[in-house]
Amino acid sequence: MKKRVLSAIVLVIIFVPLMLIGGITFTAFMTILAAAGIYELIKVREKSKKFPRVVKVFAYLITVLLMVQNYNQNVFTYMVDYRLTAILIFAFLLPLLFVNKKEDTYNINDALYMVGSSIFIGLSFSLILLIRNYDLNYLIYILLITTMTDVFAYLTGYYIGEHKLCPTISPKKTIEGLIGGLAMGTFVASTFYFVVINSNMSLVLVIFITLFLSLIGQLGDLVFSSIKRTYNVKDYSSLIPGHGGILDRFDSLVFVALAFILFAGIL
Repeated sequence: MKKRVLSAIVLVIIFVPLMLIGGITFTAFMTILAAAGIYELIKVREKSKKFPRVVKVFAYLITVLLMVQNYNQNVFTYMVDYRLTAILIFAFLLPLLFVNKKEDTYNINDALYMVGSSIFIGLSFSLILLIRNYDLNYLIYILLITTMTDVFAYLTGYYIGEHKLCPTISPKKTIEGLIGGLAMGTFVASTFYFVVINSNMSLVLVIFITLFLSLIGQLGDLVFSSIKRTYNVKDYSSLIPGHGGILDRFDSLVFVALAFILFAGIL
């Protein structure tokens, strides 16, 4: 527990100032985190087989390109960059032509895994960057949702949790923890939004959207836990002592960032 708390403090000390500074500094930091996320997903998959080096290089390159395209962007757009999509497809599907056709070598399932991983990590982390560029307060808002939900889900589950939520995916999570996390995450983040961002917005609507985002964050946590169960790993890596990897710490946030874009025209 002590190691976990100290790591969290160090992470906050690093993340918060860079978030406040923004610009190229925060872009570089988020790009490093996104690259670490891709690294972790590759290492998990490589427990059973090794990927061609060129595939891994392209995975990092595409992630960086997805991050860089949002540098200095401060508006939400819904256009697909078909050039980047083409690069993505070629990068992961063409290597299939140059590997031995054996079960333990790079195959179509691995290619689709890499396509999905690169899109998911690249888009979700770039959205965090885009939200920061759009309005710092909105990033603080979604950080409050994920942090308060995670903290109070843990505390509520630890002290009064009795009924397992998804024992086959995450044995320690409880229904009581879920309810406690949703309640406090929604309360704290909704209060922040109404007081700091927009007091003219319907309070009921703000609470509803915040509750939905809080739930999405918890579901994201379970999705990443399910991936770990599939590949029989406890943590994605050991980059953050006491927490695991980048994806162990940012699992909820990336899902909330993706869901937030659905309400960008409302909030």
